Amino acid sequence: MLETSAESPAPVRVVSEALKEYLDRLGSIWIEGELSEINERTGMAFMRLRDTSVDMSISVMCHRSVLAPVAPLPPNARVVIFAKVSFYTKSGTLTLSAREIRQVGIGELLARLERLKELLASEGLFAQERKKALPLLPRRVGLICGRNSAAEKDVVENARRRWPAVEFEIREVAVQGAAAVVEVSAALRELEANPEVDVIIITRGGGSFEDLLPFSDEGLVRLAASCETPIVSAIGHEQDAPLLDLVADIRASTPTDAAKRVVPDIVEEIAMISQLRNRAHRRITNLLVLESQRISSLRQRPVLKEPMVLVTTRWEILQSLRDRSHRSATHAVNMAREELIQITARVRSLSPQATLDRGYAVVQLLDGSIARDPKALRVGEKLRLRLALGEIGAVVSETRE
Repeated sequence: MLETSAESPAPVRVVSEALKEYLDRLGSIWIEGELSEINERTGMAFMRLRDTSVDMSISVMCHRSVLAPVAPLPPNARVVIFAKVSFYTKSGTLTLSAREIRQVGIGELLARLERLKELLASEGLFAQERKKALPLLPRRVGLICGRNSAAEKDVVENARRRWPAVEFEIREVAVQGAAAVVEVSAALRELEANPEVDVIIITRGGGSFEDLLPFSDEGLVRLAASCETPIVSAIGHEQDAPLLDLVADIRASTPTDAAKRVVPDIVEEIAMISQLRNRAHRRITNLLVLESQRISSLRQRPVLKEPMVLVTTRWEILQSLRDRSHRSATHAVNMAREELIQITARVRSLSPQATLDRGYAVVQLLDGSIARDPKALRVGEKLRLRLALGEIGAVVSETRE
């Protein structure tokens, strides 16, 4: 480790030699990337090895004999290189000296994508419950597409045919090759940060398996999963299935399908509004007719048609009850009167007064007791004789049996 300070800095030569010494200890390593800019001269081959996720590259050199087994390579071929890191102190450049180059085959790429797919699925990035619904009418639609591509025209024209007032925020980027992941990711971050963008469409017009590989990049897929703005993926066609389709909120089969999903059809919306308005009008009309019939039915009832009927009916009932009560009371009094007359007649017929009226008299002693036995009377004893019309006094002059 170099001992340096502001007062005792290390010369460039010393730093370069220290770097070279450190990198020499690293030894040979396996490294993967996309190979491009292949130039062959004087028995040597010079290339660039790119990491498409971060737009980084490093120089590679090798003997032509090392490149020959895999030549000719397609543009931006994905390879695995066994190389030793070399640092040139004079120029301060880093170079990989390749000892073996292997092209990554389709089968290996598919296997890697399947492992990545299982990993992302286990983390829940493809789960249906995390997908966001699209807005009914977005204020502004973000569109990430290729430069002067047919996919862009399909999305814009079909969207404006359905909703002429739709506005787009378009980002034209590389949609294949070494720069695709970096440019698409940068455009996605920019549109995600725009508060006026309500939905983002990522589209391209199909292609080979290798052309669509950038849309299965782990960094791009995780970036799309972290976005709050709903994302519509329209990559390739129905048979294509990049991982971006699985993490997107909506997967559209074509760019035209993406336009149909993002904005409503103004003709259909107008027809739906008209239909809903007609249904509401019929509903309100039916309610009014029903309530009018109900009010008319209530008005036809006697109690509302002639409100006094209720009072009159009750008055007639009260009159009837009063008459019945009067007749009942009168009858009861008459019956009691007849009975009283009969009882009076019977009482009078049994009264001592009736006997007196027939000429008889009642003899009473002075104490009020009735004299019955002549023997019990004494000569000279005073008596009272009760007649029909009064009383007289008497004296016993004699007694007889």
